[in-house]
Amino acid sequence: MIENARRKARAIERPPGALVIACDTDVVLDGEVLGKPADAADSRAYLDRMSGRGHTVMSGLVVVDESGEERSGLERSEVVFKNLTEAEKQRYVNFGEWQGRSGGYAIQTLGSTLVERLEGSVSNVVGLPVGLLAELAPALFQPA
Repeated sequence: MIENARRKARAIERPPGALVIACDTDVVLDGEVLGKPADAADSRAYLDRMSGRGHTVMSGLVVVDESGEERSGLERSEVVFKNLTEAEKQRYVNFGEWQGRSGGYAIQTLGSTLVERLEGSVSNVVGLPVGLLAELAPALFQPA
């Protein structure tokens, strides 16, 4: 994840003095990275697998500061889904929010109804670990 974030950061044509923030987030279940579902059937299969179980959300974050110095870190959150009914699974698939989402859900909207418990950073699960960003780029969080 950090290496993917590093590749993203390096792919940016950075004007002199610019700050670059790059992040790569993956959902891991039983040691397997769940990518973005290819279609509704794939989304449903993810929900079937995650229902009533925990998974890990990991984000690699890379910050390249104004001088070109790079700092990086890894954030980890544990998410446990509730036991989902067939109706809940179908509603979520039909809603379409799973599209383009690692692990096939978005905790910041309807996906929050799937979650029983979260340990760690919710911003990490959303896709940008703000606490880690504050550690790597503290100047961003200083008053002007």
